[in-house]
Amino acid sequence: MNKVIGTAVNRKDGWAKVTGTATYAAEHQIPGLVHGYLVTASIANGQIKSIDTSAAEKAIGVIDVFMHKNLPKVFTPANDFMTSKIYEARLPLSDDKIHYAGQIIGLVVADTFERARDAAHLVKVEYISQKPVVEAAKATFKEAPPQFGQELKFEKGNFAAGVASATTKLTATYKTATEMHAAMEPHAIIAHWQDANSLTVYEPSQWVSASQRTYAQLFGLPTEQVRVVTPFLGGAFGSKVFPWPHGILCAAAARELQRPLRVVLSRRQMTANTGHRSETEQTIRLGATTDGCLTAIAHEVKSYTSPVDVFTEGCTSVTPTMYTAPNLQLKQELGVLNIGTPTFMRAPGENPGMWALESAMDELAWMLKIDPVELRLKNQTKEHQRKGQPFSAKHFADCLLLGAEQFGWKDRPKQPRSLTRDGKLVGWGMAAATYPGLRAKASVKVRLLADGTAHVLTAGNDMGTGAYTVVAATAADALGLSVQQIHVELGDSLLPDGGMAGGSMMTASLVPAVMSTCEQVLKTANAKTAQEAFATLNQSGRAAFEGTASSAPSDEAKKWAFQSWGAHFCEISIDEEIGRLQVTRWVSVMDIGRVINSKTAASQVRGGVIMGIGQALMEECHLDPNMGYPVVYDLATYHVPAHADIPRIQVAFVGEPDLNFNPAGVRGVGEIGITGVSAAIANAVYHATGKRIRDLPITPDKLL
Repeated sequence: MNKVIGTAVNRKDGWAKVTGTATYAAEHQIPGLVHGYLVTASIANGQIKSIDTSAAEKAIGVIDVFMHKNLPKVFTPANDFMTSKIYEARLPLSDDKIHYAGQIIGLVVADTFERARDAAHLVKVEYISQKPVVEAAKATFKEAPPQFGQELKFEKGNFAAGVASATTKLTATYKTATEMHAAMEPHAIIAHWQDANSLTVYEPSQWVSASQRTYAQLFGLPTEQVRVVTPFLGGAFGSKVFPWPHGILCAAAARELQRPLRVVLSRRQMTANTGHRSETEQTIRLGATTDGCLTAIAHEVKSYTSPVDVFTEGCTSVTPTMYTAPNLQLKQELGVLNIGTPTFMRAPGENPGMWALESAMDELAWMLKIDPVELRLKNQTKEHQRKGQPFSAKHFADCLLLGAEQFGWKDRPKQPRSLTRDGKLVGWGMAAATYPGLRAKASVKVRLLADGTAHVLTAGNDMGTGAYTVVAATAADALGLSVQQIHVELGDSLLPDGGMAGGSMMTASLVPAVMSTCEQVLKTANAKTAQEAFATLNQSGRAAFEGTASSAPSDEAKKWAFQSWGAHFCEISIDEEIGRLQVTRWVSVMDIGRVINSKTAASQVRGGVIMGIGQALMEECHLDPNMGYPVVYDLATYHVPAHADIPRIQVAFVGEPDLNFNPAGVRGVGEIGITGVSAAIANAVYHATGKRIRDLPITPDKLL
């Protein structure tokens, strides 16, 4: 190896993105392309009484109008995640029922985008309306169903007895708001039928091979007759893994018209139709002895889903992984609201779950007069308390200790409201971070060409997290080449299945596959390095040496629990007169196994922290109680952090390669950075003001 892994490698895709040569879904140019614009419901609950499309059909440039009465044939897919999956179990335009405001009820197709949009507003719809349920307080709750095959309800020991034996007890309820994805690239699709039985889809997809299988089932095709192309994504965070109704409708209409069709969602349509993070209400109950040993932990959660599908924000998943207690109780309930279907959003479940758990641990530390770092060190668990398995390569204590040292935590004043600067209150806070180590089967093709370059090809893709760079660095290391000699092709279902860019598993899945394939190609060339292979290649007169190989989990999950760990430390200042909170300093330390590229890994942590600061201080989406529409509907009204909101974020990594997890010893880093961020800020607010905030976001009115 030539020591590329672990160094700071510039982004392989950076030049294409900053020069505008990276092609995103809606930018593909296809002869004869026509344009669609969605017609959406203006009520949140009820039924369509009548639809008048005559004015739209007569409008200049209009080609066709699709409503529920003339939807082309679409088949119901298996919808079982691995074989196929759609975000809404209800197929688009399948009946005249309205389940949430903004639900798709039609599609207008015209020769230009502007004409399609204008004609869509000419469609006249009458409704039979019923009052929607859009407020959490009015929801009816039931026990949440199993998630990924696992029951969410869990109990170990006797919680009541554990609390009764405790000398210090805490019960507190923590809330999070509805959050929107707000990715830079809007959801869009171009569906191009070469004939009635051959489909190419250009769509931002985090898992092109799964989308290929799903579209094949939706339209009754062999999988190989569908091609999904996604070389670049402009942000996804979990909202671009599977087809949404607009994509299914676009492909169906394109087949009917036998013309390539493009549909691009507006920002307002995205707020209703492409997922969000559900608001949550979480109650944490802790029992502890006077010296800070936990005797009992209970974590009860309420989240919300839509009438057309089930999605649970599984907040309790973090609780058995963090702190040991002989008595543990988990409970998750789900309410149905007239809203669009929520979905995965960066660290789904883990992020809001850590907000509640890490806030409660801070409250307990103050009650016990124990340093919050010491309390976490004292109670960290050596095993996954639900699985009963030891953690592999756990360096959580190192994260806490190094973070405390780099931040200067030992100098922290021990009383709230005791630190001021320039007339403002100053507070220090900290919280832990965690995310499971996940990987899946991934396949890669590597070709050594006579021009002295190596090409790495896989359908696995890069949603902005750095997969192009990680793949190139891994191949360069394995082949003994420079990164500049590696060409990477991603995001095309014609290539070997590289798995999903989600669940922080792309790096952990692809890196071992790239290493294995590079070894196979060198073996084929009877060479130890690519340079030797190139020499043999030139002598042989062949065009290339190539090979395809895979890497997949074995039985290691039967022996070990895999988890990544981290710690955040932050400083904030608060001007109480105007309720202005500013994050002024940040230190994050992460244990993610082997770090493939220190530059993009640190950037991922920083991105997670920035997203967490947004969650903590400003992100929330309210619904109009009568109409059911989000009252924030674009990037102007939905507040996310700007440069002025963010300090320098110092990132460090600790730990060793987790070779029990995969041959490369690498775990993912995309999602762990956001976990614990909001809790660290709220804990700093308490230190600064003596006021405990349990309801996100922490807006100025809560600080006045």
